[in-house]
Amino acid sequence: MDDQTRIELEAAAFRRLRDHLADRTDVQNIDMMNLTGFCRNCLSRWYQEAANERGIEMTKDEGRAAFYGMPYDEWRAQHQTEANDAQKAAFAKSHPDH
Repeated sequence: MDDQTRIELEAAAFRRLRDHLADRTDVQNIDMMNLTGFCRNCLSRWYQEAANERGIEMTKDEGRAAFYGMPYDEWRAQHQTEANDAQKAAFAKSHPDH
């Protein structure tokens, strides 16, 4: 496989993951962090960092809007629920440095 095809396949897989997570708003970021060690915010930060590494100015908020498809505060208001005690305890256990 040539590099361009590999890049296109990787980009397609990333877009499919982004779209899948956009459809699964029932899955909270804290649950993703507890189970996988990353969440939508991580993906948006990685996107922003990739842009910045290539000399493209992108803020944290711009990266989140690009990933979430809307301003982050709007997404949170529409889809994020308050973490319960069990979720918070699992997060503290799996991410003691946070």
